[in-house]
Amino acid sequence: MPRIRLKRPRLPRTRAGRRRLVRGVVAGCVLALTPAAWVYAATADRIGTVADAPASGVAVVFGAGLWDGKPSTYLANRLDAAVQLYRAGKVKAVLVTGDNSRTEYDEPDAMRGYLVQHGVPDQRVVSDFAGFDTWDSCTRAKKIFGVDRAILVSQGFHIRRAVALCEAAGITSYGVGVDAAHDVTWYYGGVREVFAAEKAAVDAAFRPDPTFLGPKEPGVARALAG
Repeated sequence: MPRIRLKRPRLPRTRAGRRRLVRGVVAGCVLALTPAAWVYAATADRIGTVADAPASGVAVVFGAGLWDGKPSTYLANRLDAAVQLYRAGKVKAVLVTGDNSRTEYDEPDAMRGYLVQHGVPDQRVVSDFAGFDTWDSCTRAKKIFGVDRAILVSQGFHIRRAVALCEAAGITSYGVGVDAAHDVTWYYGGVREVFAAEKAAVDAAFRPDPTFLGPKEPGVARALAG
């Protein structure tokens, strides 16, 4: 069987050609980083701590994975911040939004259980079982649960994108960035955000319906009135 020889890409031989190549690479890098820059600029004054957060009625906690059916360390840290917001009187209801696309994996119920175990009354917790990604969670919070103003809770590497998308969905948002150990997951999350910002920019521009829309639910209104 004859060997297939792959041709190596040839660099331009002329100085002008090399300059064009460098300019093209730089332009590509700038284009790739523009969405991330937009996310940062759009949320510059809307990120802080639990102590900084204004009273907003509702906290939205985004799913971050389960271990053996229980919240992962990252998710538990987010839920702990929501508990602090509730105890401080800054929120009266907590909307937990995550993935329940299969019966054996239920982020919202695990999140609800954790909050109740740590002192948040069950009637103050509302579950969104179709928060498959950040845009879905934001648009469903607005269109399905009627959230107009909220404190968003996530890790620092994700919270800016969450605030930018929820603002695009029509929710006046303030982000609480939860501290996290700088482990492999943290570094992966930071790198992932650079690429996720591109999808965020597209979602914010075109505002597609979430994966699953469904009928409106009164859970948040009931929790606030309770």
